[in-house]
Amino acid sequence: QVQLAESGGGLVQPGGSLRLSCAASGFSLNYYAIGWFRQAPGKEREGVSCINSYDRATDYADSVKGRFTISRDNAKNTVYLQMNSLKPEDTAVYYCAWGSRCPIRGYDSWGQGTQVTVSS
Repeated sequence: QVQLAESGGGLVQPGGSLRLSCAASGFSLNYYAIGWFRQAPGKEREGVSCINSYDRATDYADSVKGRFTISRDNAKNTVYLQMNSLKPEDTAVYYCAWGSRCPIRGYDSWGQGTQVTVSS
């Protein structure tokens, strides 16, 4: 079964860090772009970051530039999102998605996501 599984979320204080993981099963991530998205309570899902497969080019939402870093380890079939200097407004459920290239559009196979809560 082809699926992505998110993990690594948790409760962290403002200014803290977390590293999210997006692990693939049933297929290889090597040939696909992977994007991270998030959805806060009462808000639409939004794109956070994306990384292409062929050139590993990355893209970030303005709200996370300079704080978040996306990376991929094809050997582990996993994509990571390193989140530093976290703010309360980063609180959301984070999801990953795959596609042919960044930005990923029209994805409809969302997983469970991983909850990130930034609070003192």
